[in-house]
Amino acid sequence: MAGLDLQKNPVAAKARLAFIPDEPQLFDYLTVTEHLRFVARLYGVHDAAPRIPALLEELELTAKKDALPPELSRGMKQKLAIACGLLHRPAALLLDEPLTGLDPVGIRRMKETIAARAREGTAVILSSHLLHLVEELCTRLLVIRRGQMVAFGTIGEIVAARPDLAGRSLEEMFMALTGDDDTPGVAGTTAP
Repeated sequence: MAGLDLQKNPVAAKARLAFIPDEPQLFDYLTVTEHLRFVARLYGVHDAAPRIPALLEELELTAKKDALPPELSRGMKQKLAIACGLLHRPAALLLDEPLTGLDPVGIRRMKETIAARAREGTAVILSSHLLHLVEELCTRLLVIRRGQMVAFGTIGEIVAARPDLAGRSLEEMFMALTGDDDTPGVAGTTAP
């Protein structure tokens, strides 16, 4: 992870990662700002004081900075979880269904946030069943069926390996790659 061996140095390697699950795990008795200060202490973020207001602004949480999680909407909780994950500037960002609970404006801004982190050099791994999101943000795809990889690469590389997929939409490609299975998944990555 980020050049560190997970076997030899697991704590340092994991400190370079941020995982944001689809269901935010927050502390009911910490405000939005207190969550970010707590995460800053955990990760040793020395420049947290100026970074926290900027993240609150970027993720549209400034008006809720003193709110407790039970007072937040599902989308606001998602934004807070993502803000906590971004605070320490991870080398790798793993997002599971990051748009859950967001309204259309929030979705647009979250996509901008994800793309900005990728442009800055963060390896972004996005897991989603929203294929339009994957197609819009990801440069490489990993298609999984029943826990097994069925395709990996750029869309062009996948089509080169499977010429029968040429000219199809990502949704059609996905359906052809996964068949009629009811447990398919797709993950995309955005290279820095």
